Amino acid sequence: MIKEETIKRIIKFSLDRDWDKFHSPSNLAKSISIEANELLECFQWDDDNFNIDDVKDELADVLVYVIDMAIKLDLNLDDLINRKMEKNEKKYPIEKSYGKATKYDKLDK
Repeated sequence: MIKEETIKRIIKFSLDRDWDKFHSPSNLAKSISIEANELLECFQWDDDNFNIDDVKDELADVLVYVIDMAIKLDLNLDDLINRKMEKNEKKYPIEKSYGKATKYDKLDK
C-alpha cells in the first residue's frame, strides 16, 4: 500500500519545481508508456539475469507517473484497481482460466 506521506512527497516534488503545468493527462500517459518501456528494457536480452536496482528505479518511475495521473484526474487508486479487478474476475472465472494464459475471449474455445 502506498502511504499518504509518499503521495504527498510526489505532489511536493512536482510543485516545488513548478512541473504541474507539464502534467496534462496526455503528457502523463506518454510518460507512463516511456517509463514502462524503460522497465521492459531491463529484460531486453535476458529474462533471468537483470539488474534488480535498475528494475526498481524504472518500476518506481512508472508508479510515480501513475500516481501523478490519478491525482491530476482526481481518481482514487483503490477504487480504480477494485473496479478493474471486478471486471477481471468476471472475464476470467477461476473454473475457466485456472492455470491458463488464454485471453478471456478464447477461454471457451
